[in-house]
Amino acid sequence: MLPLLAVLASAEAATPPSSNGIDYPTGWQEWALIAVSHRTDNGTLRAILGNDTAVKAARAGQTNPWPDGTVLAKAVWKGAGLENWSSAVAPKAFVHAEFMIKDSVRFAETYGWGWARWLGETQAPFADGPQVCISCHTPVRGRDWVFTDPAPFPH
Repeated sequence: MLPLLAVLASAEAATPPSSNGIDYPTGWQEWALIAVSHRTDNGTLRAILGNDTAVKAARAGQTNPWPDGTVLAKAVWKGAGLENWSSAVAPKAFVHAEFMIKDSVRFAETYGWGWARWLGETQAPFADGPQVCISCHTPVRGRDWVFTDPAPFPH
């Protein structure tokens, strides 16, 4: 059994550095699915996941605005055809994970959202700042800066 300090040092080394002043949201891979999308302009597939606050808001239709405490994660892969099913497109190479964190006080200067991205399999922090994200999301400022339409689930 490893000493506690060795375990903590190992966990710390495995967690990617912060991006745009935001700590890496550990455990996001276990969050619930809110939606999926396929960007035909760059051939990527995306799974939009949410923490408990985001999922509850999405299921209740309370997304404009999203409540404080919402964290949306977008896992992005390059899409490619399946060898045995030519009409299907599936995730292949991992591109990045990006996050929107809703905190109207902490992120008041960036429209109530914190914006962060980690690149590739190594999850290297994206360091170009939140303005890159905001400029892309400007067309949906009237939707609380979020492109995603939560997928309808049967009751």
